[in-house]
Amino acid sequence: MKRFHVHVAVGDLAAGVRFYSTLFGAEPAVVKDDYAKWMLDDPRVNFAISSRGGRLGVNHLGLQTDSDEELELLNAQLQHADVATTAEKEIACCYARSNKYWVTDPAGVAWETFHTLGSVPTFNEEPAAQAGEACCTPAVAAVPATIAVKSRAACCG
Repeated sequence: MKRFHVHVAVGDLAAGVRFYSTLFGAEPAVVKDDYAKWMLDDPRVNFAISSRGGRLGVNHLGLQTDSDEELELLNAQLQHADVATTAEKEIACCYARSNKYWVTDPAGVAWETFHTLGSVPTFNEEPAAQAGEACCTPAVAAVPATIAVKSRAACCG
């Protein structure tokens, strides 16, 4: 079963936690100095906020899967839609280790499909990462600014 994912960059984490806890009627499942996450069942969403990155607002959207098999099926769906994806395996980001694929939609919004393998004690692979570094920036930067659509008429495009 899939869970919708939203990651929002906030300027004030404490204010964000207060607001979203009130909105959702629930406290976050994970709280760090620079990150908080709610795993809600109604609606079924993995909603995260972080105080990393320069631009406030929606950082990225996604779909979280319960298994790598389901993740590969989602990636195959994207391949059938003739879009390029960027794979990341066993990557640490946002205090979790995951397998994931990134794609950018036609509006320029980054999307990740991912399966969480477990938690990690640091925000990403670099324990000394700077507080201003955005979540998943390297992955998003690797994705084209617009969707890369393969031409059905061209081979090996």
